[in-house]
Amino acid sequence: MNLRNIAIIAHVDHGKTTLVDALLKQTHTFRENEAEMTQTLIMDSNELEREKGITILAKNTAVSYKNTKINIIDTPGHADFSGEVERVINMADGALLIVDSAEGPLPQTKFVLKKSLEAGLKIILVVNKIDKKDARPEEVLRETEELFLHLADDPSHLEFPVIYAAGRQGKAYNNLPSSLDDNATLEPLFEKIVSYIPAPTVEKDKPFKMLVSSLDFDTYNGKYALGKIRSGTLKTGQSLLVLDDKGNKTSGKIEKLFVNQGIKRVEITEAEAGDIVWLTGFPDIAIGQTLSDPSDLTPLPTIKITEPTIKIVVGPNTSPLAGKEGKFFTARQIRDRLIKEKETNIGLIIEENPGGNGFIISGRGELHLAVLIETLRREGFELEAGKPQVIYKDVGGKIHEPYEEVTIELPKEFVGIATSEMGKRKGELLDMHGDDRGTRMVYKISSQHLLGLRNSLLSQTKGQGLFTTILLGYFPKSEEIAKVRNGVLLASQPGKSLSYGMDSAQKHGALFISPGESVYEGMIVGENNRSEDIELNVCKGKKLTNMHTENSDEAIILTPAKKMSLEQCLDFLEDEELLEVTPLNLRLRKKYLMHSDRVRQDRKNQGKQLNSIA
Repeated sequence: MNLRNIAIIAHVDHGKTTLVDALLKQTHTFRENEAEMTQTLIMDSNELEREKGITILAKNTAVSYKNTKINIIDTPGHADFSGEVERVINMADGALLIVDSAEGPLPQTKFVLKKSLEAGLKIILVVNKIDKKDARPEEVLRETEELFLHLADDPSHLEFPVIYAAGRQGKAYNNLPSSLDDNATLEPLFEKIVSYIPAPTVEKDKPFKMLVSSLDFDTYNGKYALGKIRSGTLKTGQSLLVLDDKGNKTSGKIEKLFVNQGIKRVEITEAEAGDIVWLTGFPDIAIGQTLSDPSDLTPLPTIKITEPTIKIVVGPNTSPLAGKEGKFFTARQIRDRLIKEKETNIGLIIEENPGGNGFIISGRGELHLAVLIETLRREGFELEAGKPQVIYKDVGGKIHEPYEEVTIELPKEFVGIATSEMGKRKGELLDMHGDDRGTRMVYKISSQHLLGLRNSLLSQTKGQGLFTTILLGYFPKSEEIAKVRNGVLLASQPGKSLSYGMDSAQKHGALFISPGESVYEGMIVGENNRSEDIELNVCKGKKLTNMHTENSDEAIILTPAKKMSLEQCLDFLEDEELLEVTPLNLRLRKKYLMHSDRVRQDRKNQGKQLNSIA
């Protein structure tokens, strides 16, 4: 069997998943009357992926071109989901690096290319979206060559073929065309994959061995394990050992065996070394473990995952409205769900919170954690989350913290705003250049000072700023910065919000709620225009008179409520605040809801500060 295993790697929104759509359709993977022939982003089947327009989970598909089967691994482009890239890239022998012909290589381009070169993959550069009005493919090729030069640690890394493509139109060219040909297809790309990407290097005569790279589950067959067969052959009913790097071993038998055909799994009875397969029959297997013939007890090298840099405390909802909007809200239900998540989301670390109720969840970034919380919310969970915190490390007796490279792209009129914001957060400008499309600035900044920046920049640039990051490493802890967020408007009374009370409140700042919403004491109902917190009664109604009724609010004009996404809410939080998450609502609140409790806690904190100074 002629076989090629390739990963598709790219920065967010450079056309990776759209190109996979075209690969699937042009190889007649679907019948003409199948729904997929009219769909886009076929591989982004997850609801959150379609909403956000990004790939979150690595996925597998397969197409046939002439006499060659091509296994395709579609990977995320966002650095927060680096664990997804790292766990599946070991199955590939080559990669298509997709780069937008207008934007050029960006931070995640650097990240995914670095991982691919470290894995020894053969790279085909695809300069995509050459049909864009602002395309500049020659310049982008030079910029990408410079990136290869910067990352390469072997001369062979600098030798790679280039394909020019318009992925949305399903066209590819070996040389940059002066105009798009109506009859062009992706055949040049397919030919390059077959001729340049090597067939998997395997040892068919040795005992079977496979590293588990992914898991899936359904109610019919139970748990599926995915991996690339490194050696030997595999048959249904075959007995195998499960090995880990600690020397533990268990035994089991293959119940069913599958391969990908398009986006479907097709059951088979036998598979050879080099192919990527799904198998069932091992209910307790985990990612990173080795499936092996009983005659060989040596596990394969386990998957190396980038360590987490951000943590968040998540626990059961403790607000006065707890249990009214969700199906699952107990600590036990949350724990069981997080344990299940850990099986497939290997970039996460989940621990019991030693300082109180709940769990500490550590991940690669705010988006990584936010996607998990949003997933739980949509499944019917109620919970509360604290402010994301940076994970510090002790290096030689000194505290180090993670630093990130931040790339900000925005229209020229907002450059001053971004410069001022980064200055407040002690960001170090590394590079800055502009053109007709806008200005691109690159900063080095600590992850601690980065928290909340995305929300602030989006607000100040009216949503026109693009913001991407990549981890640089750990450096000595920087000095603290002054508070950059304004104070909040707090509800002083429980009840339903009324227009009369909200009219008084909106004079102090932007409101987060609309009339008729349930509120409770200590709930954050808006952002103050000043630095201090203010308590207000948004449930206050107009008093009865002989002229008007209490509900007569015709003269009141309320500014529409400022509604924030889950990521924006997490960005907004300060240390003494929580986010209440339910399937129906996101509510910001203080940890201590009663005014007296907040005053008492403030005094305790002041006392601790005085003792530390003394």
